[in-house]
Parts: sequence; C-alpha cells; structure tokens
Amino acid sequence: MKKTIPQYIKAALLLAILGSNACTKNFGDINTNPSLVSKPDVKFLLSYVEDKIVTYQGTEWVWESMEQLMRFTQHVTSSPYEITNNVNTRYNNYYLQILPNLYEIRRQVDAMANKNEYQKIAQVTYVLQVLHGLKVTDMNGSIPYSQAIQGRYDAKYSPVYDEQQALMNNWLSQLDNAIKVLSDNTLPTQVSYGANDIYYQGDWVKWVKLANTLKLRIAARLENADKAKCQAVFQEVMKDATGPINADDAQVKFVKTEYTPFGSGADIDYRSRRYATTSIMAFMKKSNDPRLPVYFEPNDLVGAYKDTLAKYNVTLPAFINPADPLIQFQGGPADWTTNPTVAGYISNGFIVSPYTKYNLISPINRKFFSPKLNQATGNFMDVPVTYAETCFYIAEFIQKGYAGGVDTKGSAEDWYKKGITSSIQTMNQIAIAAGSTVAYTGTGLTEINAYLNQPDVKFNGINNLERIYIQQFLGMYRQPNEAYVFCRRTGYPKNNSTYYARETFNELIPRRFWLTDPGEVNRANWNTAMQQQGFTPNAQDLPTLSSQRIWYDKLAPDFGKGN
Repeated sequence: MKKTIPQYIKAALLLAILGSNACTKNFGDINTNPSLVSKPDVKFLLSYVEDKIVTYQGTEWVWESMEQLMRFTQHVTSSPYEITNNVNTRYNNYYLQILPNLYEIRRQVDAMANKNEYQKIAQVTYVLQVLHGLKVTDMNGSIPYSQAIQGRYDAKYSPVYDEQQALMNNWLSQLDNAIKVLSDNTLPTQVSYGANDIYYQGDWVKWVKLANTLKLRIAARLENADKAKCQAVFQEVMKDATGPINADDAQVKFVKTEYTPFGSGADIDYRSRRYATTSIMAFMKKSNDPRLPVYFEPNDLVGAYKDTLAKYNVTLPAFINPADPLIQFQGGPADWTTNPTVAGYISNGFIVSPYTKYNLISPINRKFFSPKLNQATGNFMDVPVTYAETCFYIAEFIQKGYAGGVDTKGSAEDWYKKGITSSIQTMNQIAIAAGSTVAYTGTGLTEINAYLNQPDVKFNGINNLERIYIQQFLGMYRQPNEAYVFCRRTGYPKNNSTYYARETFNELIPRRFWLTDPGEVNRANWNTAMQQQGFTPNAQDLPTLSSQRIWYDKLAPDFGKGN
C-alpha cells in the first residue's frame, strides 16, 4: 500500500458524518447531521472506505471466520463454540462506514461546476458498494440498499429491504455502467484519486477489471437460482474489451502496518487454537502442495523425536504412520465426535515420558494470520479479491459449457493452471509480508510446475470439474466468506468422494445469519422482508438458521452433497 494513510487521517472528520451511534437498528440514528462536517475531500473519503472494507474485520476474524465459517468449510477444526451476536459485523460496517461515505463522494461530485472531470471518481464508488454489499447479502438476504442512505439527505428513516434478486440485478447494472464510464477514453480529462486510492492508485483499467470480476462473483451466486442469467453474465465479462482481473498486480491488495486483526499477543488462539482438518491435510500432503507449510505449522514430531521415542520405548498412536515423510503435518477430525480418539490429541499432548509430551495435530500457521504474534514485526496482507478466484470461476464456467461461442482466451485447463499458479504466488506474498513460513524462495516456478504435474492436480478428463472445485476451495483459505459461499453453492468438497471427500460433520450449519427487529421506525419494512423470505423473525437458533435460506441459496445442495 502506498504511504497515504497519514494524509487520509483527515478523513477522521467522518466520525462526525457517521455520528456516534454504532447501532444500525434505527436508520434514523445514522448520518442525520451532515452540518457537523465542513466538507471532507472526496479523495480522503475513498481512502477511508477502502481502509474500512478490510480493517473492520478485526473481530470478524476471531468470532466469525475462525470460530464458524472456516469450521463449516472444513478448512480448520477447533472447539465448536456457539454462534453469538458478535457475528455479522459486515452489516453494521456497510451502513456506518461504507455506504454513507460513498454517497457523500457522489453528492459532492454532483455539486461541482466541473463534475464532468469527476465522472470516473464517482463510478469507482459503485464498484466498492457492490464489493461489500455482496458480502452483506450473502448472510442476510434482503437488505436496505436503494433507500438506505435517504435518512442522511432526505430525512427518510424507514428504508425498504431490497429483495436479493433485485439487488443482484441492480448491482449488475451499476457495475455495467461503471465499466462503461471507466473504460471511456473520450471523456474530458479526469481527476484521479492518485495515491489516495489505496487499492489501485487511480488506475481506471484495474477498476474495470475488478468490476468484471465482481460480475463473475455475482454469476456464481446466481447459478442455482437463474442459470441462464449466470451464463449471460459470464459471456458479457469474457466479451468485455478489458475483461476481469488478469494478473496478480490487478488483485485487490491491502497492507497497513497498524492493522493487527489478532493483536500483538496470542489473540489468534482466543478461546481455542485452530488446527488442520484430516481432509485438507491428507490432500495437501498427497499432492505435495507448496502451500502446506504456509497454511499449517508442523507438530512436535521434528528433530530428534525418534530417539526420544526409542529411549522410552513408546510407539506413536495408530493414526500416524511412522514412515510418513511429512510426519510433522497431521490433521484432526473436522467434527470431534466422529473420531474422539484422534480428537483427544487436539487438546492434549501425546505423553512420552514424565518430562516429554508431543503435540501431534498441526495448528494453523498462526503467524500467517497474525504477523504481530508475540511482538513479531510482520505485516498482515489482505487480498480480498484475487486473480486465482477469477481464474477458477472462468475455468468452472468453461468446463460447464457456459461460454457458448464466446472467446474465453484459453481452455478450462489453461485457466485452472493460471488459478493454481496465482494462488501459490499470492499465498507466498502474504507469507513474506507476514514474516511467516514461505512456499518457496526465488521465482517458485520449479515448485509450481512440479505441483501442476502432480497426478492429483493435472486434468485427467474424468473429474476435471471436481479438480477445479477443489483448487478453488484450497485457494480460498484466506477468504473465509468466499470459501463458505463456494461450499454452500456447490456442495463441494462432497461426501464420499474418492478424490477429496468432505468429512462427516454432525453439527448443524447455518445457511444465513439474522437481522433483529430494527425498532418501531422501520419494523414494518423489516417484517415484510422476513415474510417475503420465509424467515422466522428474530430467530437465532441453529435449527432455524440451518433450514431457512436466502433467495440465491434456495436450490443449492446441502453441504457435502454436490453433484
């Protein structure tokens, strides 16, 4: 990230714009007194929003991603804590930190005498609205959008909850218009955000690529509800002259030295340490995945452990193969009740002697997620929209035959290989920034090519789609929301697969979160939204949340039951 943070701190004035009430139950309490701020510069407003899209997630990583979503996707295993009111901070952030400031940018632009020179500055705001808006609707379904900020400017405090299908159509239209304007080279000379644009430093072409990749995200979400629309959107993206994100340098990357989502202590282990599941560990070991030491820490079976075992005449538990060349990496059951013997070693060391015990199950690589762990000096790099994700969407849609006669600029296998390559390279960049264990040194081409030629990775003409799915799944290790949406929409990894099987998981998995009664001022619209979606108002219990689905999820398979 460019050194723009000190300058855009001026945007702290937005605290006055946003008001002091951090609760979104009553839209009348939000952004009702714009006279408290003189007039924050639109460039600082953009910096503020780009920052908040990432940094609001400090508590989300702890309470939602680590404790819930990453367990449901079976990227990690840990103690099964209840879902609390600490989840769904994405919702509050949208209405307190993001939308008001994006609307303010456009309001100021509309009032400018030279507003024709700010058209591209204005259109970027719609891309960001969609970026975070998708994440909000993913777990909430219908949400206020078309009328959400009218309280600030028009004193209307009871916004309707836009239905999800309408949201998707609106967002696609807004992205199309943004792409049109941002791609237009005939406009008057445009004012640039420059260094105040933390993501792209005012590069309009990269904003077009992001907008197209967001269209692919929407297409993937639409597939089960409207396959024809999914295909049409995919073809539109591939026909676009600029296209979607097409290289690592067009990814959305964010690094801020001060951002420490898990603090400088041991908050990464808050309430429970997280470990590799049996399934992800087995596959990564079998395929010799370079990301293995990036994702997970070795257990204690390193160094002279064999001598110690021999000294005390102790044999390792039966689930560990003593001849395993990667014995230092072991997974545990995703659901502890399915294999309590192995699960017992997750919370307890293997006792070798009165003086020695070994932890056998590999934890997540804590420094990869928490670079300041124990006063270390690494930095947390977030890549909320990746080139790999783009590649896997394209590979998936080509493999399903959705391209029609459109030029996809490569085969499904070509895009699959690009996705794997980019995933490994990006994870390595994140690890380097964190001061963590890396996948490779140098260019990494040797390691990446070796992985692409692994029998469990190469296209084989039999289960190519499943291979695309599994690499998409592995590549989303640092994107918990996208990984959850992927598993929910596809049903992969699937139960009983001979390639990569989802583990038995007896716990109920919520298909959505909840929005509680907003109070008298907007209760009628809230009730209407609950009824339209078939949601039980105020329900927060797992039986209800696991059975009631948002619109685009209605026809999706159950977790693990992909076709």
